[in-house]
Amino acid sequence: MSTTSAAPLRVAMWSGPRNISTAMMRAWENRGDCAVSDEPLYAAYLAATGLDHPGRDEIIAHGDTDYERVANTLSTSAAPGGQPVWYQKHMTHHLQTKYSSAWVNKLVNVFLIRDPAEVVESYLKSRPTVAPEDIGLLQQVKLFDQVADHLGHAPAVIDADDFLRSPGPFLEALCEHLGIGFTERMLEWPAGRRDSDGIWAPHWYDAVWKSTGFEAWRPRSPQLSGEGLRAAEACRPAYEKLRAQRLVLE
Repeated sequence: MSTTSAAPLRVAMWSGPRNISTAMMRAWENRGDCAVSDEPLYAAYLAATGLDHPGRDEIIAHGDTDYERVANTLSTSAAPGGQPVWYQKHMTHHLQTKYSSAWVNKLVNVFLIRDPAEVVESYLKSRPTVAPEDIGLLQQVKLFDQVADHLGHAPAVIDADDFLRSPGPFLEALCEHLGIGFTERMLEWPAGRRDSDGIWAPHWYDAVWKSTGFEAWRPRSPQLSGEGLRAAEACRPAYEKLRAQRLVLE
């Protein structure tokens, strides 16, 4: 695919929390031809909802809380540094329903999913409570339907469990889907923080800062009860719908 600094390939990866989204951002940034943006709608989301997340005041002070301005920049502007590829790491629950989401149709959208029981189990290690809306799957399936309707076919969906079994082949298949070349540089990166990391990184990115590649796949058996179990089960139909459309390697 031919791109210029004025018209980059804008890849929007829509995920929920407690997934491999930050490691995926590392992979794309390490390509060498790709700018990355780390949850660019987060400040606007916190300002609009009033939610008390770790580092809330600093995130709002450091970010842009004008949702429509951020959305316009993400969908129409040149990529940071004039790079030909612009990888945007998004949390689907950061979308604000009071605004049109038509701007998303200007991006090349990919959906990164994870079993909701695994998400909830991980989420509750950092947060005291969880609701279905917190883990993004309900919003993901709604956005998926919008994008599919716009395209006339299903957009790409990647299940984290599948991906971690074969990161190289999945990244190669995704790059082919996007019309760009795959590079082995996407599989390894230097440990440590990045200037591109969100201001919230000290609260969440400790494991990623220590990483030099994707974690090895391992089986998981989440043990949930009460509120956590109810949240996971409320999101399971959305997960199963998206999983049915996931990328499967031949």
